[in-house]
Amino acid sequence: MLGATVKVACGRTHILSFPRSSTVNPSHRFRTLSFSGAPQSRPSIKMSSEIIEHIVLFKVKPDTDQSKVNAMVNNLNGLSTLDCVLHITAGPVVRNRSSALTFTHMLHSRYASKSDLDIYTNHPAHVGVVTDFVRPILDDLMAVDWVTEDVSGSVSIPPGSALRLSFMKLKENLGENDKNEILGVIGGIKEKFPSIEQLSYGENFSPARAKGFSIASLAVFKGMNELEGLDSETEAANEQKDKVRDKLDGLVVLDYVVPSLQPASL
Repeated sequence: MLGATVKVACGRTHILSFPRSSTVNPSHRFRTLSFSGAPQSRPSIKMSSEIIEHIVLFKVKPDTDQSKVNAMVNNLNGLSTLDCVLHITAGPVVRNRSSALTFTHMLHSRYASKSDLDIYTNHPAHVGVVTDFVRPILDDLMAVDWVTEDVSGSVSIPPGSALRLSFMKLKENLGENDKNEILGVIGGIKEKFPSIEQLSYGENFSPARAKGFSIASLAVFKGMNELEGLDSETEAANEQKDKVRDKLDGLVVLDYVVPSLQPASL
């Protein structure tokens, strides 16, 4: 046998060995899978006391061939095979409620720790997908990461679920009390709107690609009917917005549905 080759995949070490007669092609170390939709990743895992949320918003060039858009989405979803990824979904934005930043697609993934997120970010499979399928077709990109705690439910969001994401840019010179007040208002939303099945929120810890947005929230609904029902509760929603409106310098809100299609091939 050749000397054992150690492959570190998302914080977990695997020992690989090959017969003496075999030749290992470096291009075969990592295989990108093609998916027709977002896979159900690790549905049995329950939310722990701390989860890392990773959101990337993409604006695809308007003249991009649809086959290239599909390839981007499929290959991003294929990264669910990485051990450190607890949940991942990528696809088109259903509704963009912000005029200043108009994104067309998004990726949402979850990790058990910041180190697992770092490993995912630098993993050759992820780097390859970004280089070959993402960057060539993008006009703009925004990414936000935060730590969420004490969120109930499964870490893997079921296909068909609707998500509402909100990203807030705070006015300059706000103090910690103002920031904590905003986080407190967001944290109380689930109690006022029972159609929200899961609410995650926190302060962004990766400012480099966040365009100045420092607080994020993600509300999970059973489906689009439940999410749209929230919009009918105008008075209650405006009451919550009024509590923080004068502290914000920008707001991005968008809706997304987790694709329900399963892997096409492995």
